Amino acid sequence: MRIGPKPRLATPRLVRAGVVAALLAAQASGAMAQATAPTAAPTGPYYDRAFMLAADQKCRLFQPMVARALTSATLQARGAAVRHGATADDLAATAGRASAKANATACDNPDLVRVRGRVATAFAGWAQTPRMTFPGAKADWAADRYGLVQAGWRLKQSVTTGQAPVTFGLVGDAGQGETLAAVVSFVGHSRPYAARIVLRDADRSSRPWLPGRAGDLPPESLRLAVFSAGSSEAAPGLLEPTRKDGQAWRFPDAAADLIAALDPREVFAVEFLFRDDSIARATFEAGDFAAGRAFVDMGSL
Repeated sequence: MRIGPKPRLATPRLVRAGVVAALLAAQASGAMAQATAPTAAPTGPYYDRAFMLAADQKCRLFQPMVARALTSATLQARGAAVRHGATADDLAATAGRASAKANATACDNPDLVRVRGRVATAFAGWAQTPRMTFPGAKADWAADRYGLVQAGWRLKQSVTTGQAPVTFGLVGDAGQGETLAAVVSFVGHSRPYAARIVLRDADRSSRPWLPGRAGDLPPESLRLAVFSAGSSEAAPGLLEPTRKDGQAWRFPDAAADLIAALDPREVFAVEFLFRDDSIARATFEAGDFAAGRAFVDMGSL
């Protein structure tokens, strides 16, 4: 995808993701309790949303845009459950119960019909939300669905390596899809010749590697590296406000799926490789990347 300049857009007040979750809980608590099995924290909200998604797949309850919004909220609820102590087995069991309950519930079930209307109303509004922040432990994912004339960030998280700002996420362009990219602005430093994403290799280790166990990243024997597919000069709309130039490193689409599959408490890194064998590392939180990507997938406004 071409990476070109993007004009700055006025930024309205960011809508926090939890507002919609709270709205759904308030609207659906009564009827949902009758239409689904009893649930307990921390997987209760995840169960409710997973049930509605499974019911939608079976009964075609929602318009596509509403279904995409519900998908984003379901992934967000899944991440919240993990941060509150739910294990992978807990999540798998919860998803299994939700799917089984949806399969056993008739599409014309009166309780399901009532909940459908309330969920559709709640998420129809969310589908028209142009910007959203998905909070993390230390860093947020900022999502933007405004229409683009030229290249700009659809989903991003910003950190630094040394004195250099690094932004990572999904870059959008007018009339095109999103590309996974990292934009860095090095000052007084030679330019890197390569960049790579480093994260846990799920084929070697199925268990999350959480910061604080033995450093941020897993040991090298459990790491996977995904190298950049190329680089170019970064467009103005991709740079931090204090920078006038930088490099945009593009990564394969498959890397986004790998990041989305991480535990939200895990971290991954973008490493920039220099010809003197030095490496500059920028570390990012996986957080609610998957939910943010699903939000972006609803399309531009």
